[in-house]
Amino acid sequence: MAPMDSAAVAALRELLSSTGWVERTRGFARTIRETTTASDGLLLVGTPTEEPWHLTAHLSDEARIAGIPELRPTLVRWQAPADAPAHLAVTLERLEQARRGETVLVVAEDAAPEALLQRAWDARKAGATLLSIDGGQGELDEVVHESLSVVQADLVVPQVSFDSVQHLVSSAVGERTAGSPGFRDRLGRWLDQLSGRSPSP
Repeated sequence: MAPMDSAAVAALRELLSSTGWVERTRGFARTIRETTTASDGLLLVGTPTEEPWHLTAHLSDEARIAGIPELRPTLVRWQAPADAPAHLAVTLERLEQARRGETVLVVAEDAAPEALLQRAWDARKAGATLLSIDGGQGELDEVVHESLSVVQADLVVPQVSFDSVQHLVSSAVGERTAGSPGFRDRLGRWLDQLSGRSPSP
């Protein structure tokens, strides 16, 4: 997943404006925001051969810029070196602790292995919300509450790829409408920062 700046994302949205992908990715991002209410409750996990490093980084940036700390993601890894820093040493056991208010986002272009499906199902039974960005393979759709499938055989627009969909989702996560909870508070803090005033308590 190569870096993509805001201008490139805007150009991609314009290119895809008539395809339905912009609305689909924004709707999926809205689900992420609405289902993740617990602190550090957004858990990203991939497959043993492809971990969602770049999506994790992009979502972290969006959460910081938008002032939505609960959407700062945690990368869940299949294996972590013994000397890995704490934020890069979270393993699949974290999924066993997932609860209501937390969201497990599975990112898997290829079929998710059985070990991941089982842990995801256990997290769902414990109350967590299960979402996926996937390639439409395997049994993942039977486990998650909502999926955003990028099936190459069904794509008629060459600009839609597994990576580009992730970029659209991550950029949309930071978008909030005027009617969203907390919007006025965040707007007020932003205006205070511009004017150099201390934020209101």
